[in-house]
Amino acid sequence: MTIGNKMHQTLASLEGAKANMKTFALETEDKTAKQMFAQYAQQLDSICQGISSRCNYIEQQEPQYKVFQNMMQPQQQQQQQQKQK
Repeated sequence: MTIGNKMHQTLASLEGAKANMKTFALETEDKTAKQMFAQYAQQLDSICQGISSRCNYIEQQEPQYKVFQNMMQPQQQQQQQQKQK
């Protein structure tokens, strides 16, 4: 697994955790807990933005780390092969 893949996987996990914090904030009736979960969600959002920026930088510097593009290439090749048949 490349560093690009690992960073995208980490970013997805953090975004999931951020969504969980937002859900907890909405579901709890305890005002202190609600504020705490909302603050955690904001902190995770800031971290996600930083990692996303780093992913973009890495992909600009090292095109082979473009995760989305690399995932799409096999699908595009399959589609081209099917069209040729």
